[in-house]
Amino acid sequence: MIGIILGLIVLLTLAFMGWSIIWVAPIAAGVVALTGGLDLLDAYTNTYMSGFVNFAKQWFPVFMLSAIFGKLMEDAGMAKSIAVVLSKLMGTKRAILGVILSCAVLTYGGISLFVVVFAVYPLALSLFREANISRRIMPATIALGAFTFTMTALPGTPQIQNLIPMPYFQTNAMAAPVMGIVSALIMAIGGYFYLIWRQKQLTEKGEGFTEPKDTSMLKIEGNSPNVFLSLLPLLTVLLTLNLLEWHIVVALLSGILLILLLNITKMKGFVKSINSGATGSIIAIINTSAAVGFGTVVQAVPGFKKLTEMLMNVPGNPLISEAIAVNLLAGATGSASGGMGIALEALGDQYYQIALSTGISPEAFHRIASLSSGGLDVLPHNGAVLTLLTITGLSHKESYKDIAVVAIIIPIIATVAAIALAAMGIY
Repeated sequence: MIGIILGLIVLLTLAFMGWSIIWVAPIAAGVVALTGGLDLLDAYTNTYMSGFVNFAKQWFPVFMLSAIFGKLMEDAGMAKSIAVVLSKLMGTKRAILGVILSCAVLTYGGISLFVVVFAVYPLALSLFREANISRRIMPATIALGAFTFTMTALPGTPQIQNLIPMPYFQTNAMAAPVMGIVSALIMAIGGYFYLIWRQKQLTEKGEGFTEPKDTSMLKIEGNSPNVFLSLLPLLTVLLTLNLLEWHIVVALLSGILLILLLNITKMKGFVKSINSGATGSIIAIINTSAAVGFGTVVQAVPGFKKLTEMLMNVPGNPLISEAIAVNLLAGATGSASGGMGIALEALGDQYYQIALSTGISPEAFHRIASLSSGGLDVLPHNGAVLTLLTITGLSHKESYKDIAVVAIIIPIIATVAAIALAAMGIY
């Protein structure tokens, strides 16, 4: 047990320092292996790498196709087209809502949150300027739309955080729809009203819009495709995944093919987009696989049995212990998918057996795992947070507090509400 805790401390500390989990996870796993009496070389080359490779084998096609889908939507101008229309519909008076909805539609349609940040940021600048809203809350506004309810709560979302629990609990992307919808509403409405309150607070202090130092992304140039055609690939992914119940790989391929057909005149330029998307997906899958490998080593040491007993004996509903485990590991790794991967690799079988023996629906365990991955993952060292602040030209000091409220505190409250619903047998 001490060795497992030490390994987690190493993982947490080095990740917070900004060191890559690709090599931090094996070091942390080595600490666990040495203190747990395992042969260090075998623990790395066999135990760790088996977890790493098995996760990559199962999920690399999804990571790759999802990244290609998002990159094609971006480069074809379709993501921008959707965001522009939604922003115009909301108007200047509802600038914050316009940015949130733009991010939400794109992420719920399967586009990577990193792509969404790049696509929506120029529009957010324009809307915030016209409404004279402080840029200080812009990162939190984008984070609310992209990092929260569409990523973990809304049933049917093709984001990876909603897909990873499926094989562990024998569920699908629509798992526990009531829990998901209620949680999504808490996040979306709670976050929106918080941001409106912050806008009024900053306005009363005399803090309005200020131009960013980097003006390279201020202009929205180029003609955008028809918005209805732009929505078709997103709808294709959602409908094929949830209504036709096709495999996510087939659903993403359908969306990709439709983008190519709708933009057949730009086909030559899309080779670069596909290459870029495929290359970018490698880092994402390796990061998550590295984290899962750590979980595999934890599972192999004798102290894991004690850890399991401790987590399973958390008072109250077993969903509480699952939420704690996933949240803490997501925070430690700074990754929603990585933290959930570690937790479910180590404890997924036990939670599934608990679901079968207690009568709690496996769908509830799926939804709580997904929701919990989107809480403490957004700590200051999170890669998406760092990217968001870099693009918007703001610092942790200026904007992180608001990000934490909408992407950590309110999602945790939503998770508690979901557990309460499950306790009443409402899934």
